Amino acid sequence: MIKSKILKRVLVTTAVIASMAGSLNAAQKEHRYIIATASTGGTYYPVGVGIATIASIKLAKKYGITFSAITSAGSNENIDMMDKGEAKFAILQGLFGSMAWQGKGLYKGKAKKNLRSITMLWQNVEQFTVYKKYAKTGNIMDLKNLYGEGFSSGGRNSGSRTSSETIMSSLGIDYNKMDVQYLGYTPSSNALQDGKIQGMNTPAGTPTSSVTNAYATIGAKNLAILNFTADDLKKIDDNYPVWTPFTIKAGTYPGQTKDVHTIAQPNLLVVTADTPEQTVYLLTKTIYENLPFLHSVHKATLVMSLQKAIDGLPMPLHPGAAKYYKEMGLKIPARLIAK
Repeated sequence: MIKSKILKRVLVTTAVIASMAGSLNAAQKEHRYIIATASTGGTYYPVGVGIATIASIKLAKKYGITFSAITSAGSNENIDMMDKGEAKFAILQGLFGSMAWQGKGLYKGKAKKNLRSITMLWQNVEQFTVYKKYAKTGNIMDLKNLYGEGFSSGGRNSGSRTSSETIMSSLGIDYNKMDVQYLGYTPSSNALQDGKIQGMNTPAGTPTSSVTNAYATIGAKNLAILNFTADDLKKIDDNYPVWTPFTIKAGTYPGQTKDVHTIAQPNLLVVTADTPEQTVYLLTKTIYENLPFLHSVHKATLVMSLQKAIDGLPMPLHPGAAKYYKEMGLKIPARLIAK
């Protein structure tokens, strides 16, 4: 059902773009843009499809601008595609954005100064989901009980893998002692349901379809999403201060009867610095004038608002986005003004 809904959105997006492109004035130049997202089982892809759909509907006929969302391995591959000119827009984890802009971690000595922020989207919630028999305390340190067992930390080049490994390393959990599998969200969920792995991390907006499917199939009595304490968060933030506490309310997933106290980081929409100012301005304007549409695409976007648009951004705003925010009365801090 979930896959069919996603496919339907892709087909709708394609049909919209084709229809709009066909109605363009012959003298009007068409501009097509790619938005890189992540695997279909998470939140990036459906939200990316939603943004591409509404932006194409609103901008194709008058401005000749259309967008298409594509799947990817996540943040790392997205940055690589932007470097190669294969995509102008992408959704990134806050951790990846911070590493890339500052030239730290995976990008040590290779800062990506061609990136610009457009908006904070929603929080990426860390969801370390394991079979309950391994959750002796219910705390994240129970991951040590998976030594020698199968665990999926996300796609090989994904932001999920990087955030998973960053978190575990910060807490002294040696993921090299696990049988680590590098699977996307849907394959991770399928492998968990088939008993091929004993745990997975699927950082995304909640509810996340891959976690929903696992709970629906395996049952809440057999699964646990691990909790983080304040001390756990402090150890992680000492390395990269992008996470904050987050509560997954009871009832978010089938049969989930208790709140889960985990952590989250911001997700953001980014663009290359050389993308035309008008294009970014129009996209930013379209997003915030059509939030109800995005709300209908995924519940994670319910937290989006103009007031939160520039919260936690790790790199300067693109001038097109900054122009829109200034028009809307937002005060932009100096660190977010591109030089």
